[in-house]
Amino acid sequence: MDDRQDHAHGHHGHDHEGHEHHGLVEVTLLLEDEHLDALDEAASELSRELKQPWDRGAVVRLAVSEFFSRRGKIT
Repeated sequence: MDDRQDHAHGHHGHDHEGHEHHGLVEVTLLLEDEHLDALDEAASELSRELKQPWDRGAVVRLAVSEFFSRRGKIT
């Protein structure tokens, strides 16, 4: 298998041509309905507090980053 992403086998590669935006890779998530309301609320609060626009994706990235940071998986 080469270094490209293989969705069928869950491997993570670096060849995401057409799906990468400023270091971000497009993925699909399945969330509970109540999570959407919480994401929208958090995005609104962060936008107000930080005086810059936040959306659901930004809130998810923040939550995932905090989760893995606490577990020592990222710095």
